[in-house]
Amino acid sequence: MPPVLEARQVAKLFAKDNHRIVALESCDLVVKEGTFVALLGRSGCGKSTLLNLFAGLSRPSSGQILLRGAALSGPCPGVGYLTQSDTLMPWRKLHRNIELPLELRGVERAERKRRSDQLIEMVGLKGHEGHYPRELSGGMRRRASLARMLISDPGLLLLDEPFGALDAQLRAEMQAELLRLWQGSGRSVVFVTHDIEEALVLGDRVVVLGERGQVRLDVAVPLERPRDLDDIRVDPDFVNMHRQLNRALKGGRDDVIPAT
Repeated sequence: MPPVLEARQVAKLFAKDNHRIVALESCDLVVKEGTFVALLGRSGCGKSTLLNLFAGLSRPSSGQILLRGAALSGPCPGVGYLTQSDTLMPWRKLHRNIELPLELRGVERAERKRRSDQLIEMVGLKGHEGHYPRELSGGMRRRASLARMLISDPGLLLLDEPFGALDAQLRAEMQAELLRLWQGSGRSVVFVTHDIEEALVLGDRVVVLGERGQVRLDVAVPLERPRDLDDIRVDPDFVNMHRQLNRALKGGRDDVIPAT
C-alpha cells in the first residue's frame, strides 16, 4: 500500500518585486496511512506552503506531491483542510456553514441535515444550530470549522495551526477534541504547529522543518496515549524529546530518525 501522502524533492518559488523567493527546496516527506504527523517549525520555514501543496491549492515549482501514489493536480474531496483563520461565512447560520461542502456537491437537503446534526452533536454544539458565527465564542467557531471539515468524511486531514489563537485552556480542550475524533477513525492527519508541547501531545511522529522546508529531524513519539500535558511534563521521554526538538528548531543538526 502506498503512503497516503508524499512530497518528492518538492520546491516552491514565488516572485515578488522582480525577486525570486524560495519557500521550499528539495523537500521530502512521507505520511503513512492512519498516522498523526505534527509538522514543527519556526515561522517562515515553509510549513503552510507545504500544507497548501498537500491540499492541492498550489502546485510545486518542481518535484511531485503524491496522494495515495497518484500525482496530485488540484483540490481533492478526500482531503480536509482547516486553516489558521476563521473561514465561516458570517451570513450563514451554524448548521448551514457545516452543510456547505455537501451543498456544493449537490447532496440532498435531508441527508445534509442528518449528517450536520450528527457532527454538531459530536463536537458539542447541539442547541446552537441556528446561531450565526458572530454569536459563537472563538472555541465554538473552531469546533464548527472542524465539523465542516469532517462532514465530507475525508480520509486525510490537514490542519494549519488551527488552535493558535485560543487561550491555553481552550487550546487543550480542542486538542483533546481533535484526538477523540481522530482515534479509531482510520484517518491520517498532518498538523502544522510551532509549539513543541502541542506537537508532543498530538503527534505519533514529529517532523521538524528548517529553512526552506528541509527536514532537520523526523522522529516517532514514544509517549503512550492518552497524553495529559500536566502528567507527561515529568516523563523522562517527554523531557528528552522536548530538548531534542528544541535543539533541532534552533538549527542543531540531528540525524533524521525515520518513524516506524
